Amino acid sequence: MLKSVNQWCFPEGTALDKVFSVSQQAGLDAVELNLYASGAPAGFTMDTTAAEADTIAKQAAEHGLKLRSISTGLLWGAPLSSSDADERKRGREIVHKQLEIAELIGADTVLVVPGTVNENSSYDDCYTNSQRELELLLPEAERRGVKIGIENVWNKFLLSPLEMKRYVDELDSPNVGVYFDVGNILLYGYPEQWIRILGSRIAKIHVKDFKTSAGNFSGFVPLMAGDVNWPGVIAALKEIGYTDTLTAEISPYPSNAYQAVYDTANQLEAIINGG
Repeated sequence: MLKSVNQWCFPEGTALDKVFSVSQQAGLDAVELNLYASGAPAGFTMDTTAAEADTIAKQAAEHGLKLRSISTGLLWGAPLSSSDADERKRGREIVHKQLEIAELIGADTVLVVPGTVNENSSYDDCYTNSQRELELLLPEAERRGVKIGIENVWNKFLLSPLEMKRYVDELDSPNVGVYFDVGNILLYGYPEQWIRILGSRIAKIHVKDFKTSAGNFSGFVPLMAGDVNWPGVIAALKEIGYTDTLTAEISPYPSNAYQAVYDTANQLEAIINGG
């Protein structure tokens, strides 16, 4: 498995050359870059051109780093589950841009948060609307040879591994799968169980750790400092034949901009090798 961090592990706006150089020095194998709104200072944006994407891919390669996937936080503001057609259209445009960039840089997966259940969006509407939008996006994913990875997040949606499995299977395409987040699941499940149930549907893995006693965002802690059963997770991943990236989403430390990246790289090494 490959040691990786998301761009969010660095202070906001960190230049990509610094992201890549620190990641290389830390001994990482890959970095997951994000898609940002137009005008963002560093990374891919809605305005990134093919030439700019190529330059970024070459930068990463020069540092010996793979770019295996593209993440984004933009879909929180334009959910595919929205009852507003214009919002859903913006959501599709975001995923289209992710798919375009992924193909350009040779990444095989884009992370997609499918929707959010709230007082204005019922669970059943979230299910129906998001699936319909994904069906519209799948021809583009298939044409570009990129997989849409549905992530489990704290969106009050897809709360069972059996439901997640059904949701993906109903879309009936080799270009849709699961972007499974190990830490996000701890409030309502066991990651090793989800991994075994989802099996080959898993396209990519996010890792973070969490103290369930906290029960809120303050419970997210550095890897190996929470309640994730890491030996169980690695055993389950080996059982399903997963050999791709373990991408950490860890916030930078307040007192040191890059130390969290170095620490996370060491923790990933220990997790993968059973330390």
